[in-house]
Amino acid sequence: METDPEVAVLRLGHRPGRDERMTTHVGLTARALGADRVTFPDNAGQSKETVADITDRFGGPFDVELTDSPKAILRGWDGHIVHLTMYGERIQDVEAEIRTAHGDDGEPILVVVGSEKVPFDVYEEADWNVGVTNQPHSEVAGLAVFLDRLFEGRELEREWEDADRRVVPMETGKRVEPADGEQ
Repeated sequence: METDPEVAVLRLGHRPGRDERMTTHVGLTARALGADRVTFPDNAGQSKETVADITDRFGGPFDVELTDSPKAILRGWDGHIVHLTMYGERIQDVEAEIRTAHGDDGEPILVVVGSEKVPFDVYEEADWNVGVTNQPHSEVAGLAVFLDRLFEGRELEREWEDADRRVVPMETGKRVEPADGEQ
């Protein structure tokens, strides 16, 4: 995935007390499934700390940032914008076009994930408004499906750098060991 142009995720909105886990999981999903970075609203500092801690322990590269102006990021983005919304075009109808724009054109992609009601200007700013099913569901699920479709499963084979620990795949049980293999 190192040869792919950048994929960044922008979390629009964060309601303290209500969205803590969801915002954190947007960041963790972005990291685990191939994005290069996530930007949270500036009132999501705890989510930033959690995602940064996971990146420190389980590897990267992955950047997590805060912004006081998500709309400025949208307006200034130099690449394609994909807004995930249940009101958008079906992912299965636009995924090949998005992959072509990302891979063949070499354009970075900003994936916009909402929280509260998304202002209409976000829909207008986006190159694609994409529905991962046109039914109510979790924005985390939508992001996961979108990234998997974008990378066609390549993100599942990713090698992590600078990890302190790694999860050992097992049929049953749980095993986490130091990344250097020492016990």
